[in-house]
Amino acid sequence: MCRTFFGLVIFFAAWAPSGRAAEPLVLEKTIPLEGVEGRIDHMSADVRGNRLFVSALVNKTLEVIDWASGKRIKSVPDLNEPQGVLYAPVNNRVYVATGGDGRVTVLDGTSFNVIKTVELGKDADNLRFDAARSLVWVGYGSGSLAALDLDGKRIADIPVGHHPESFQLARTDARVFVNLPTGKDIAVVDRNSKSVVAKWGTGLDFSNFPMVLDEPSKRLFVVTRVPARVLVYNADSGKTVAKFQTVGDSDDAFYDAARRRLYIVGGEGFIEAYSQDTPDHYTRIARLPTASGARTALFVPEAGRLFLAVPHRDQQRAEIRVFKVPETGK
Repeated sequence: MCRTFFGLVIFFAAWAPSGRAAEPLVLEKTIPLEGVEGRIDHMSADVRGNRLFVSALVNKTLEVIDWASGKRIKSVPDLNEPQGVLYAPVNNRVYVATGGDGRVTVLDGTSFNVIKTVELGKDADNLRFDAARSLVWVGYGSGSLAALDLDGKRIADIPVGHHPESFQLARTDARVFVNLPTGKDIAVVDRNSKSVVAKWGTGLDFSNFPMVLDEPSKRLFVVTRVPARVLVYNADSGKTVAKFQTVGDSDDAFYDAARRRLYIVGGEGFIEAYSQDTPDHYTRIARLPTASGARTALFVPEAGRLFLAVPHRDQQRAEIRVFKVPETGK
């Protein structure tokens, strides 16, 4: 009996992680957001300037953080429910999508003065930068993707059938993959023909909000909330090649191409990290506790950091938690 007990001890000691160096993400610092109340939505980064732009939706502000110093350097007020934000380094401008009035507001990236306001209709949401075409794409309304030039002029408007949540732009071709939760499917849009060329269903998995694309492996990751699951699609055929359970109430997901990892951020209070063993097989390597409601984040591979937005709830203050990706180990 004694021998069995010590055998179990040795087994679990060998199985357990050997310390912080084995963790895929290590908490580096926390940056308080004093006075920021309610839900915090999406973020963007100025990598060269070490600046993080945070959509404080309920607070109706854009918070600007210097992540090197760990300080807030600006709070831009009077934004009607900011949901998406995009920093464009090519012209040092910040694009903010506000759901309350359906606008994209273009700000100077230094003074934060308003350069232009673009009226879209309603519920302006996620933003993406199309570097090859120098366009800003935004999802809005009951089912549209709009393309703006860098000055804010509307260049295209593509109907997709339902309100678009997360969407991803392919770099090697003209496709855009769009999550449509109310339609329970994914739209595949062709940027050249400005039309939907395919729709892929999510089956009995509902509320598909986060999405991330691994283009070299031709894999599209879609995260659903009901149930909390990751659906892995072949990005060419639309076939589902894998499914696995994940953290609940997710609003953001990221693919770490250098380490072949997938990070899922959930408001249930965890970040889950998965190793991509092959394009069709994934192993969970960590479940990191965070905070209730912390479901939005930003992974910046150039900086080797993941930024997590934590809302004010009860005794938990509003803050940004900065996680560093260790340089060694997979």
